[in-house]
Amino acid sequence: MVKIVLRVRLTGGDHMDITYEDPDALDADELVERIISTLAQDSGVLRSEHGDRLVVLYGRGVAAIEVAPRGAVL
Repeated sequence: MVKIVLRVRLTGGDHMDITYEDPDALDADELVERIISTLAQDSGVLRSEHGDRLVVLYGRGVAAIEVAPRGAVL
C-alpha cells in the first residue's frame, strides 16, 4: 500500500493538504500518475482524507497539485 500527502490548490485560491492511499499502487510515482489521470477526467472524483475527515475532491474544482519528496505538513 502506498500513502502520500498532497497539497491541493482549489480553483477558488484556497489550498489544503490531503492524504491519499491506494493498496494497488506499487510506488509513489505510479500513485501520482493515477491521481492526475483521475482528476483530469470530466467526472474525476478522488476520495481522500484531511486529518480524520473524508474529503472528496472533484476534478473540476482542483487547479493544481503539489507533491513533495517528504509530503506536505498536516
